[in-house]
Amino acid sequence: MTKTSSFSAPKGVPDYVPPGSAEFVAVRDGLLRAARLAGYGHIELPVFEDTGLFARGVGESTDVVTKEMYTFPDRGDRSVTLRPEGTAGVMRAVIEHGLDRGQLPVKLCYAGPFFRYERPQAGRYRQLQQVGIEAIGVDDPALDAEVIAIADAGFRGLGLDGFRLEVTSLGDETCRPQYRELLQDFLFGLPLDEETKRRAQLNPLRVLDDKRPEVREMTANAPLMIDHLSESAKAHFEQVLGHLEALGVPYVVNPRMVRGLDYYTKTTFEFVHDGLGAQSGIGGGGRYDGLMAELGGQPLSGIGFGLGVDRTMLALAAEGKSAGNPARCEVFGVPLGDAAKQRLVVVAAQLRAAGVRVDLAYGGRGVKGAMKAADRSGAKFTLVLGDRDLAENTIGLKDMATGDQRQIPLPEAVGVIRESLAG
Repeated sequence: MTKTSSFSAPKGVPDYVPPGSAEFVAVRDGLLRAARLAGYGHIELPVFEDTGLFARGVGESTDVVTKEMYTFPDRGDRSVTLRPEGTAGVMRAVIEHGLDRGQLPVKLCYAGPFFRYERPQAGRYRQLQQVGIEAIGVDDPALDAEVIAIADAGFRGLGLDGFRLEVTSLGDETCRPQYRELLQDFLFGLPLDEETKRRAQLNPLRVLDDKRPEVREMTANAPLMIDHLSESAKAHFEQVLGHLEALGVPYVVNPRMVRGLDYYTKTTFEFVHDGLGAQSGIGGGGRYDGLMAELGGQPLSGIGFGLGVDRTMLALAAEGKSAGNPARCEVFGVPLGDAAKQRLVVVAAQLRAAGVRVDLAYGGRGVKGAMKAADRSGAKFTLVLGDRDLAENTIGLKDMATGDQRQIPLPEAVGVIRESLAG
């Protein structure tokens, strides 16, 4: 009878264990590969911050702030919050460490867990894993296109192709105030409930993001920001689209798109995968030109994205694809006797130093059990070393795919194995 633990992971918090964790690592790293090629430096953020940072940075009218944050007093009775997203924390770090006083744009990337108190379901967790990038300090449509193209390359580099990029413009300070007034006039003429009216007062765009069918029906004819852009905002958006076309990044314009965070302006985008059902978004982002000033820094612009690692894994599964190699090692060593083990431990260390992933059969198990362990490890080759091999200064090299085994000179084992793996 298998003994079960009296403890389990918190609700909505997934574990990532072998062999599936290999895909998690491959997806997380793959989504950021294009960013590193484009000069984005790594930033490691605190897991919790002052609650006011997110209230001001994310927006007090958002569901994230009003319903989903993990907020609690620390022992000094200061209100702290587990980070629900990355941009506000990055901006705080840029201001605090004076990165905005150097070369612009400041280009940063990050990965890790974020926390939102949501109803857990497939692709929606209370501890969600994301990667993100931020490019801060330059208002250039070409930079907007670079950020979007990096996300697109990340997904395609993992083999995904069943997604679409939706993009729009949320305007800027030259047209947002007039549009806000226009939208509020429209919304206040509707029979909205009190909570939705309050949201319309704080940030009317949030009402257009309401998922309830009755609200969607009422707002079907609402004025759209993209139809009321200023000349400067319109020119910016058209240039972004022109750069995307030049880069070969396919897109569709979605004029009703509203992102879940208040700080977005101008270029706003989302990657959608219809194979995921209700939770179809696999990543998105946009420009946030007023955020740094709102947090006490210079009035510098910025643009970034957050991509869901969990959602991307689900999207790969929906397409019948996978990423990463679940094999724990490339070579598995089977020693037959103590003297053989002593020598094989050294060979394993030499192979590891040469960049080869190696594991050994420990615990003195028999040949049958050791070979089963070799098979389960996913290794391409197994090294078998016994007393007779030691006497002859050779070692058995077994190809696990074909079952063929040959003897090779023991001093040449590292070179032969590296050559075999390369072939």
